[in-house]
Amino acid sequence: MPLNSNLIDANTYVYRTRSVVIRKKSKTAGVVITQYDTNIPEGNSTPDIVRKPVSLAVQEGKVAVFKAVVKGDPTPEVTWRRLKGTPLDNDRFKTKYDASSGEWTLEIHHVSSADEDTYKCFAANKYGKAVCTATLTVTGGEELMQNNSFNLNIGSTNGFGDLNLILKKMEEKKKERMQNIKDILMFLFFLVSMMDFIVKIQETSVQEREDALFECVLTHPLPSITWMGKGSALEDGEKYSITVSDHKLIHRLTIKDCTQQDKGIYSAVAGITSCSAWLVVEGKYYAMSHDTDFHLDPPRFDPEDLSAFTQPVTVKVGHNAIFRLHFVGHEPIKIQWYREGEELQEDSNTKIEKSLSCSRLLLGRLYIQMSHTDILSTFFLIVSDKPTSPLGPPEVTESSASCIRFKWRPPKDDGGSPVTNYIIERRQVGRNTWKKIGEIPGVPSFSDTDVDHGRKYFYRVQAVTAEGTSEAMETDEMQAGTLGPPAAPKVISASETCINLCWSAPSNTGRSRIQGYILEKRKKGSNLWTVVNASDETIKGLLTVNSAINLSGVGEFSGPSEFVFARDPKKPPGKVTGLKATETSYTHLTLTWTTPKEKAGIQDEAKGYFVEVRHADCIEWSRCNGSAITTTSFTVRGLRSMEMYWVRVIATNDGGEGAPQELSNYIIAMPSPVRPKFTNKKMKSFLVVRAGNSVRITVNFEASPQPDIMWMKDSLPVTKQTIITNCDGSSQMLILSSERSDSGIYSVLLRNLVGQETFSTEVRVTDDPKPPGLVEVEENVLGTITVVWESSPDEKRDDRLHYTVTARDSTKRTWTTVAERLFNNRFTVCDIMHGREYQFRVYAKNDIGVSAPSESPTWGREKQRAKFILTQPSRKECDLRCPPSFIVPLKLHAAPKGYECFMSCAVKGNPKPRIRWFRNHISLNTNTNYYISDTCGVCSMSILHVGPRDTGEYSITAENSLGRAESSTILSVEGETHTHTHTHTHTHTHV
Repeated sequence: MPLNSNLIDANTYVYRTRSVVIRKKSKTAGVVITQYDTNIPEGNSTPDIVRKPVSLAVQEGKVAVFKAVVKGDPTPEVTWRRLKGTPLDNDRFKTKYDASSGEWTLEIHHVSSADEDTYKCFAANKYGKAVCTATLTVTGGEELMQNNSFNLNIGSTNGFGDLNLILKKMEEKKKERMQNIKDILMFLFFLVSMMDFIVKIQETSVQEREDALFECVLTHPLPSITWMGKGSALEDGEKYSITVSDHKLIHRLTIKDCTQQDKGIYSAVAGITSCSAWLVVEGKYYAMSHDTDFHLDPPRFDPEDLSAFTQPVTVKVGHNAIFRLHFVGHEPIKIQWYREGEELQEDSNTKIEKSLSCSRLLLGRLYIQMSHTDILSTFFLIVSDKPTSPLGPPEVTESSASCIRFKWRPPKDDGGSPVTNYIIERRQVGRNTWKKIGEIPGVPSFSDTDVDHGRKYFYRVQAVTAEGTSEAMETDEMQAGTLGPPAAPKVISASETCINLCWSAPSNTGRSRIQGYILEKRKKGSNLWTVVNASDETIKGLLTVNSAINLSGVGEFSGPSEFVFARDPKKPPGKVTGLKATETSYTHLTLTWTTPKEKAGIQDEAKGYFVEVRHADCIEWSRCNGSAITTTSFTVRGLRSMEMYWVRVIATNDGGEGAPQELSNYIIAMPSPVRPKFTNKKMKSFLVVRAGNSVRITVNFEASPQPDIMWMKDSLPVTKQTIITNCDGSSQMLILSSERSDSGIYSVLLRNLVGQETFSTEVRVTDDPKPPGLVEVEENVLGTITVVWESSPDEKRDDRLHYTVTARDSTKRTWTTVAERLFNNRFTVCDIMHGREYQFRVYAKNDIGVSAPSESPTWGREKQRAKFILTQPSRKECDLRCPPSFIVPLKLHAAPKGYECFMSCAVKGNPKPRIRWFRNHISLNTNTNYYISDTCGVCSMSILHVGPRDTGEYSITAENSLGRAESSTILSVEGETHTHTHTHTHTHTHV
C-alpha cells in the first residue's frame, strides 16, 4: 500500500483453506484410518479399531454375530454397512453396545444365502474414521451331515479276479474318508472357537424348597454345554435337570428343591467361553400347615399416601425433610431408599426408620424399593435457597463513545426459583464508591448510556429471586469509546526508494467504523517516532508503528515491525568451500568450512549458515540449528554410534538461502581412525616368575576404532585356563597359579581397520634349581686340576641354568669363586700349589636363585714333615633351624579411593615358611585382584585400584614344621569408617 497519503484507508483481506485427508496405518492389521485434520488437539485422537470382527461361516437359519472394540477421543460412533446387499434396516439386523466390555455387536438373525456379503464396520468422530471388513458365509444345513456318511461299493463283472484294483479303490476311499474327518474336526474347532453367549445366565434368588432356573442363549447351535456348580461339573439326575431346545441354542439348568447348601456360583461353559451367576437361597420365616391353602400377599403402598408421596416437595436450606409411606404385605419385606439411583445409607444427615406398616426417611430425586416382589415409588425433593452469583466473565457487545453494552450468563443454580430481576451497580476507575444504576428484568444483558468518552468503569451484577438476592458478579474494567491496536506491520518488500507494508485491522473497533490509520517510523538507534503520512520525508531504514482512527478518536498504537533496510534486495549467497569434518566421535562430529566468495550481481555475502544432517537410511534432511549461525564451524550432536550420516551446509542472507554444499563422502559416527599403538613406557620383554605364583601381563594402548585383541603363546592362542580381561585402552593376561609348562613367549596382537601392532614378552616360570650331581677332581697336567660334575636335574627344563665353582685350600678357611656362568660340566683350575689340599663346591644357578652346593672330595699331597699334632677344642654343632617370625611386621595403611596400595613385611624361618595372605579371614592367594610376591623373605601384596570393598583387616601367616607366625593390619579407604586401628603380630611355635 502507498505510504505518502495522509490517512491510510482500512483494508479487508479474504482467506481460504483447503481440507486435508491423511491416510494412517493402524496397529491392527486390516484397519484403514482416515484423518480429516492435520492439527489434532492434545488429548484427542482419531478413531481406531482395536479388535476387528472376524469372518464367519454360519449355518442357514442360525444367528451370525460380528463383534468389534474401538477407541478414540471423542468416543467414536460405530455403524455397520454391507458392501453389495441392501442396507441394514431390517428387523433381523440388530446393533448393540456393551458398556462393561466396550464391544459393539451386529447380530443377524435367521441368516440365509441372501445375507452372504462383505460387511464393513465404521468408527467415526470429528477427527477421522476407521474402517475394517469381515465376510459372512452361509452354509446349507445338510452339507455337514452328508460328509459324515461314507459308502464303499466294490464290485466287478469279472468277480474278484482283479484283487489289485479292489485294494487300490479301498485305499482311495480310506484317504477320502480321513480327509472328510479332518474337515469335520476343523469345522467343529472353528465353531467352538467362535462360540459366545447372546444371553448369559443371570443371578437368581429363590426361597427354600423352590426350584431355581438358569438359562443362556448361544450364538451357534451346540448339542450340549458343561454346567458347573461350586467348582465341579453337574450331571442330569434327581437334583439337577439339564435341558436344551430343539435348535440347540437355548440351554437350561434347573436346580430342584433348593436348600441353603445349594447357594453359590454356577457357571455355563461352551467351548472356550463361559459365564457365571450367583444362586441366592432365602430362608422362610413363616410356617404353614400341609392342609392349609395359604396364598402369599405381595407388598403394596397405600394409594392415598402414594398419591401424596409422588408430588414434589420443597423445603428451605437447613431444614429437615421427612417422608413417611405406609405399605401392606406379608413378611419378610426388605425396604430400600434410593437417591438418583444410589441406595441411601444411614449417616449423620440421613435416618431411615421402619415399622410393621410404614417406613420413614429423615433427611435430588429419591424413590423407595420394597423386596418381596419388587414395587417402586418415586418422588421429587426440591431444596429452595437464594441463587448463586451470575456467571462470568461478561462479554462486551458494544463499546462506543456514548454506550457500553455487555451480557453475562444466568446463575448456575437459581435456588429452586426463577430469576426475576438483575441489580446493576457501577464504579468509576479511581473511585471507591458503587452507584446503583438500575434494576432490570431477568434478561442477562445491560446497556449503559450514561458514560463519558474515554472513561473506564467497573460493573457488578446480582440476581434476584423469590428466595433472595445472590452474591455479586464483578466485571473487569470497561472503557467507553475504546479502539484496540492494529496488528504489527509486516514488511512485504524493500528497495532504496520504497518500503511496502501491510497490517490487520484492530480486533476491537468499539462498534464504530475505522476511518483510517496513522503510520509512524523511527530510525535504528533512535527513540524518536515521526509520522510518515504527515510529511514527504524520505523513508530510509525504518521501524514502523501504526494506530487506527474512528469516531472515538485515535486508538492504541500497534507493536513495532521488524527492522528493515531501505535498499535493493540481496542475492542469495553461493556454496561454502573447504567443507570437512575435523573431529568425529561415537556421539558427535565437528565441521569447518570457508565463507563463500561474494560476486557482484550473482551472489552476495553470507550472513549465516545452516547445518543439515541425513541418516544413510533416510531421504529427508533434518536441520541441526534452528537459527542461522555466524561462525564457520559447528558440532553436530546426538548421533548414534557406528551409524552412517550425510552432512551439508547452507549459506544464507537477507536474499534467501544459497545452494547446499555436501561432504563428498558419508561420515561414520566414530572417532577418527587411529592405528593401534602401545602406550606403556616401561613394558618388560622378559619376565621371571616363581612356580606357583601368578603371572600378570598388562598392556595399555590407544586405537580407534576399538581393536580386536588376541593373546598368543608361542604363536598359538592361549589356553582356556588363561584369564583375559579387556577394557577401553588396556588388556590384561592372568595365570592364577603358574607352572613350568607356562614358560614361553607371550604376544598380544591389536588389530583394527587402520592397522595392527604386536608386543611380545618372554615369561620364564621356574623355581630354585636342584644341586648338581657327583663332583670329581682330575689332574691331567701338573699344576692344574680339572673339576668335573654331573648336570643338575633342572638343566633340561631351564636353558638359562648355569654353574658356579668355588674352591678352598688347606691354608685358608674361606671359599673363593673360581668360575661363574658356566654352561658346561667341566672346569680346569690353574695355579695349583703342590703340597696343599684343595676342596671344590659346584652350585647351580638360574633367574630365581641358587641351589645347594655339591662338594668334591679333598685333593692334594702334603710334604713329608714331622708330625704335628694339634689338639682342637671340641665344638658343638649349631642347629640353624628356627620357627617363622616377622622381622618387619605389617604397618597401618590408609589409601585414597582409586589409588594403589602396597603392603610389605619381612619374615624369617628355617625351613622356609609357607606364606598366605587373608582379608577378613578369607584367603587372597587365588584372588586375581591382588598381586602377591615372596622374594627372599620379603613378602608383598599390591592392590592396583583401592575401593570401598577393599576396606578391612588384612593378615599374613608364615608356617613351617617348627611353628607359625601371623601379622595383621587394617586398610582404611579415605571416606570410610573402621572399628580397628591397630596392628598386631602373633607367633605360635610347634613343640
